[in-house]
Amino acid sequence: MAKVLITGGAGFMGRWVAKNLIDEGHRVWIIDNFSNCTEENIIEFRNKLEAVVKADIKDSTFLSKLFENNFDVCIHLAAAINVQESIDNPGNCFENNVVGTFNVLDECRKYNTKMVFVSSALIYETARDGQAIMEDHPLNPSCPYTASKIFGEELVTAYYKTYNLPMVILRPFSIYGPWQRSDSEGGVMSIFIDRLIKGQPLEVFGDGKQSRDFFYVNDCAEFIVKAAFSDNAIGEIFNAGSGQEIQIKNLAERIAMSKTAIRFIEHHHQFAEIMTMRADSRKAMEMLSWKKKTNLEEGIRQTTDWLKKRVLDLK
Repeated sequence: MAKVLITGGAGFMGRWVAKNLIDEGHRVWIIDNFSNCTEENIIEFRNKLEAVVKADIKDSTFLSKLFENNFDVCIHLAAAINVQESIDNPGNCFENNVVGTFNVLDECRKYNTKMVFVSSALIYETARDGQAIMEDHPLNPSCPYTASKIFGEELVTAYYKTYNLPMVILRPFSIYGPWQRSDSEGGVMSIFIDRLIKGQPLEVFGDGKQSRDFFYVNDCAEFIVKAAFSDNAIGEIFNAGSGQEIQIKNLAERIAMSKTAIRFIEHHHQFAEIMTMRADSRKAMEMLSWKKKTNLEEGIRQTTDWLKKRVLDLK
């Protein structure tokens, strides 16, 4: 039984990681400023958590007090994640993703708490058609968000080399599933399904030929937890995804089951777009004994069922 702190633990990814940890018998603390979620996300297991703290990782004084719990592991998910918002307000992105990460990281150093830094596959340069992306693929700071994630990785790596702080860096691909927001700050999968349920056209940026590797959220949570407790993972970087890619226009057609329900619109940040993305997860599979379980069809079904129930509940 380990003592685990999850920053951003009430968010979409955080709530799944928390549930996975609780199911394995670990003691879990959550810190979240609830700017991008509500406590509804964690109501299912709220009474099994050690604490849910409403606070901001930019508050270094508060973090110092929280870390007196002497955590074994910190899974760092708290971040400003919206690409367009990072373009419109780069200062906010920097404060959350760089300064906030530094604050968390420095507290980990004081207690030798293992840092699990959850980065993003969006930091990669676009791949050639048919090429799966490995961990040594070139990086591309294409916007303030991706630049902040790259800088966060560099900070974590520096602490590992300087202070011998146990850490692991994770780069999940396009995560989707139940509890993901379906508004403009959500993922394309949940946005498409939500619009279909509401009888609205599915809006596709550009020509829709950009492809993504969609990675079901519970598979991602298991990947994160595996890495958090693997001694083999210390000092390493891992990709994880489904290993398959689909063009966004084809995803829209699969969800809508019709081409007429799709509307192509102008891309609002074309310069930051990555056209081709598919994960090579062999390193995680070999070193962490991890593999994905959920195929795209099953993931879409589970996400659709959850969103349909949610729309009905809100009526």
